[in-house]
Amino acid sequence: MSTTEHSAQNGSSATAGGTVTSGGTPTAGGTATAGGTATAVATVDVDRSDPVYRAWLKEAVRKVQADANRSADTHLLRFPLPERWGIDLYLKDESTHPTGSLKHRLARSLFLYGLCNGWIRPDKPVIEASSGSTAVSEAYFAKLVGVPFIAVMPRTTSPEKCRLIEFHGGRCHFVDDSRTMYEESAALAERTGGHYMDQFTYAERATDWRGNNNIAESMYQQLRLERYPEPAWIVATAGTGGTSATIARYVHYMQHDTRICVADPENSCFFDGWTHHDPHATADCGSRIEGIGRPRMEPSFVPGAVDRMMKVPDAASVAAVRALETAIGRKAGGSTGTGLWSAFKIVAEMVGQGRTGSVVTLICDPGDRYLDKYYSDDWLAAQGLDIAPYAAVIESFLATGAWPE
Repeated sequence: MSTTEHSAQNGSSATAGGTVTSGGTPTAGGTATAGGTATAVATVDVDRSDPVYRAWLKEAVRKVQADANRSADTHLLRFPLPERWGIDLYLKDESTHPTGSLKHRLARSLFLYGLCNGWIRPDKPVIEASSGSTAVSEAYFAKLVGVPFIAVMPRTTSPEKCRLIEFHGGRCHFVDDSRTMYEESAALAERTGGHYMDQFTYAERATDWRGNNNIAESMYQQLRLERYPEPAWIVATAGTGGTSATIARYVHYMQHDTRICVADPENSCFFDGWTHHDPHATADCGSRIEGIGRPRMEPSFVPGAVDRMMKVPDAASVAAVRALETAIGRKAGGSTGTGLWSAFKIVAEMVGQGRTGSVVTLICDPGDRYLDKYYSDDWLAAQGLDIAPYAAVIESFLATGAWPE
């Protein structure tokens, strides 16, 4: 690093406005001498320009932006509903990103944010607290720009996510209690001299919610030729809260009438914190639905932007992703089921009220990461989850449009 410093000489001492020399008094912007004549004061100048680092930074930003330019937008799929209802249900399929989840968008934004802030440096590790999918995507971008990556994750994270992190060159660092991920990540960054990315703080501010091909702008572009181009509801799920904040802010900024619903799983504090206006709400244990639900109210969750929340039983989330596979032949992760269950309930309300329109939710990541969880009857039994009553609700809803009270 090249550093140049200039300061006053000849034994003088610097003050806020100038320099005092022997026998004189300071004057604004100058030096008072014994004879009372002011002279110019040397400017204190610290130049930390580093041409080598700036060249590396320029290339790193180019690589991240080039990844976005190479990646086609994700698909907007229709869930089959009876035509007579006059309602269209769409799923924004974020599982088709290069790293297989909606966290690819977030990781790209976080890396650009960290790079442009000067936080990510050559050869210094990037560290992230994650339940898996964000870590997979961040490992991809870390490899792209050539820095080490360490994921701090619960020990219960699915083996497939761990494999993908390591495939992209990252390293997994496990904790037994998910509530300790934050502190362990910060401590690890301190020990290694790396950068703690902290998605739970920066997710909502790293993404340009006004547009610039964010997920909300993409949804509306893809809907513009549909019969109901402005959805009545968009349903999101919350891990960091960044996705729901981005969508809600964009909707408000563009003056759409769309309402935003956030679906929350069991063992998450977001619903309680939102309903009771409690920014200090907590949960006692981690969520079984990987990628969403948190034990604390995360800084990136923006309660005031949200119109509605639902607390969805974990068994309902699993029943919904299995119903999705039956309907469109695609396996998805449990967080997709949490959002889809809430979308089904909203559609049923619209049917009951005789309203037409569209509803949008997300396919967050692919189900092949969870074959030993949400698609395993043995795992369900071990967790004490019975999905049969919820599967019956979905079957009845798809046949009649009605939702049980």
